Amino acid sequence: MSGTTHPNGVPYLRPAGNAQGLANYPHARTVTAGHGASYLHISGTSSRRGDGSFVGAERAHDPNGNPSLKLDIRLQTAAVLKNIAAIIDGATEGRAGMQNVVEVTVFLTNMKDDYAGMNEEWNKVWPDRTTAPARTTVEVRALPREEILVEMKCVAWLAGFQLRAKAQSLTKPRDLVHPRWSGNDC
Repeated sequence: MSGTTHPNGVPYLRPAGNAQGLANYPHARTVTAGHGASYLHISGTSSRRGDGSFVGAERAHDPNGNPSLKLDIRLQTAAVLKNIAAIIDGATEGRAGMQNVVEVTVFLTNMKDDYAGMNEEWNKVWPDRTTAPARTTVEVRALPREEILVEMKCVAWLAGFQLRAKAQSLTKPRDLVHPRWSGNDC
């Protein structure tokens, strides 16, 4: 884990050289669920590399010199899943992986053209329906850059994990409860 414990959990930021958020948010945030277990909430992840380029997005010129952009949903999906795996590995210091993912939301810019290709790469990571995470796939009008065909956000269950924050964490479970909530009301 990296970062300091905050009321909204422990942030994880990938090391320099990896793609960084374009606004102020972490790659992931770990939140304690009680009894030594935690949830890892992973921010929307694309195929962006640390240098700002995208896997599965190739800029070229046609024979007349006109610029073109060739996009590949399979390469992008594989890169997104690889980036998510790296975030889980880094946030848990290698103690968890894709098998811990319990829910994924997939955002596609073109469901008709890209759904099948995205599923092909998905099924390579989770070949068994009984162990795959719950999933919702939606088509969106656009993602932050024209190079992006797919983005995913997910949640991983970290049973038995203890947070290792750099700063002292909250000491009383009651500190995590909103003042207007009481007892088992939440």
